[in-house]
Amino acid sequence: LGLALYTGSLCMVSGATFLYHDYCIIGAGPAGLQVAYFLQQAGRDYIVFERSHSPGSFFALYPRHRKLISINKQYTGKSNSEFNLRHDWNSLLSHDRRLLFRRYSRDFFPNADTMVRYLEDFASLLKLQVQYNTAIIHVTLEKNEQAWNGHYFLLTDQDRKNYKCSSLLVAAGTWVPNVVNFPGSEYVEGYETVSTNPEDFTGQTVLILGRGNSAFETAENILGVTNFIHMVSRSRVRLSWATHYVGDLRAINNGLLDTYQLKSLDGLLEGDLEDLAIVKDKKGKLHITLRFYLENRNISAGIDSITLPQDELDNFATRAPYDRVIRCLGWKFDFSIYNRSLRMMPGKGNIKKYPQIKPSYESKGTRGLFVLGTASHSVDFRKSAGGFIHGFRYTTRAVHRLLENRHHGVPWPSTVYPITQLTNSVIKRVNEASGLYQMFSVLADIILLRENATEFEYLEEYPIGILAELEMQTGRKVRNGLFVIIMEYGRNFSGADKDVFYYNRAVGEAQHAWQSNFLHPVIYYYKRLPTEREMRLHHPDWPLPRPDAIHHIVEDFLTDWTAPNAHILPLRRFLENCLSTDLRNFFAESCFLFAFTHQKQPPFCQEGYVRMQGLVGSQELRHHAVQAGLLQDYTHRDFSDDRRPGSHDGSRQPVIRDHGIPVRPLQHLVNAKDE
Repeated sequence: LGLALYTGSLCMVSGATFLYHDYCIIGAGPAGLQVAYFLQQAGRDYIVFERSHSPGSFFALYPRHRKLISINKQYTGKSNSEFNLRHDWNSLLSHDRRLLFRRYSRDFFPNADTMVRYLEDFASLLKLQVQYNTAIIHVTLEKNEQAWNGHYFLLTDQDRKNYKCSSLLVAAGTWVPNVVNFPGSEYVEGYETVSTNPEDFTGQTVLILGRGNSAFETAENILGVTNFIHMVSRSRVRLSWATHYVGDLRAINNGLLDTYQLKSLDGLLEGDLEDLAIVKDKKGKLHITLRFYLENRNISAGIDSITLPQDELDNFATRAPYDRVIRCLGWKFDFSIYNRSLRMMPGKGNIKKYPQIKPSYESKGTRGLFVLGTASHSVDFRKSAGGFIHGFRYTTRAVHRLLENRHHGVPWPSTVYPITQLTNSVIKRVNEASGLYQMFSVLADIILLRENATEFEYLEEYPIGILAELEMQTGRKVRNGLFVIIMEYGRNFSGADKDVFYYNRAVGEAQHAWQSNFLHPVIYYYKRLPTEREMRLHHPDWPLPRPDAIHHIVEDFLTDWTAPNAHILPLRRFLENCLSTDLRNFFAESCFLFAFTHQKQPPFCQEGYVRMQGLVGSQELRHHAVQAGLLQDYTHRDFSDDRRPGSHDGSRQPVIRDHGIPVRPLQHLVNAKDE
């Protein structure tokens, strides 16, 4: 029994001793702790390796000026915990209410030291299996047909201790600084080491390389003490409110845009950093020139022998010398520890700082290797929030569900409801679900229809990039069509060059819902599951292949999609058209009449009234229906003349009234619906 409960076992391979675990997790940052929590809740054998002495070591250093840009909204006016996570960008998912970030800080933009303390508590209070001071320096493969994925992962730490696991979960983030090499780059200070004391920059002229939040954060810190600040980057500035991407420049850091546009000396420039060169004069001043001016010249010979751009163009923008040049170019993934056998390759283009992975977050080169957290952002780079805590806490849960199905035969969690609950289920999720809201256009709720559309199966927050693999990845069958529910922005509303504050930017009428610009729910209907080819070839501006039918729920200023006429009624009619059925609710008396006047009763009557369930008319409900124009008022009608000759007083009519069914023409009863 003791051996059975022991979470690790010792293996001998080629003379080396390996400590075995089913799951190895590299990194005890937010993503590593999040997946550890899910594995622990499922009772799985796992270990987390953390190179530092505590979790969240990245936040112990970054951001350098200690203010996070992830919001911590204390109040939303609602008590629904799932809804409130839409506006809590720092908490990890757990069952422990103590581990909500708002219990750690009341600041809208919290201090990074608070995040470190939060992650420490998350690991300790939940008793997660984290092995600190363990830096994994090498990862390779060992082929074995008996292993889950046809091979084991072999890991070695800085002390030459060895570990073996069946599945490797990489949650190490992106922490290697991006560095651009050009002549004179040795004079550049890095964001990771530059002083954070504004007094060190008093009266200085500063050039910042980069245009992300770290660059503007650095500029914001010294804006009031410098002569002027120039900022150079290859691309134009991207404002998060225009792109709707939280990784772009946030308003909290954009003070330099004011001083630039209001002509207070500071400025922005565009140019390829690899074309630059820096020359240092005898006074220690740094002069910016272009690389081609230095061809076939010796920089060490002195600045007097070097042609500068202002020698030919006397109004060259960066002709003034600088006291300091600071590099703020972000970070990239550390590929150095992975053996070539794992085929961990960088992406291409603007995602080259991330490893290549599939939409399932599994490595393209190695089965069983999953990338989590910030390093998995290539799946939705500049599209959604997968590179940040409030996004990858949900994608991490999705990966865990995929692993549970693949390795342990546990199907994707689902709930089966009668078809009468279809409209309510959709409305509830689009108004509450935080995963759909944060990971818009990436995670989707899936509704699988049962035979004859009498029931449906509801799956939450499934990655739409692997929709074609749904049956294999979830263990659920798609036999009678499906609905896919996602959140989207308008097609042409987001972009660095977009004016998102123009007049008439919002749509308010249901018939124009497809033109909605702001985040809103979209429901796709497929009669069959899309194929892998259809997923691969669908239009790049669409998150999914062309559906058999599609419905946009009109955007809402309050993000509250519960308006009966604008939101619920159009949705219900769309669902009814797709299913060729009636999804309205009825009073019991209407179902009674349907039983006599229709060959097929609506699903609500089949599920309720026929099974002796449902809403029986009461005096209060009847009064409400009369006032709403749904029923005629028969309260004062005299039924004495309707009695048959010889009938006893009250023998028939009182019985009907006692059962809550007033006697009236059938056509009026059938109209008593839609309540």
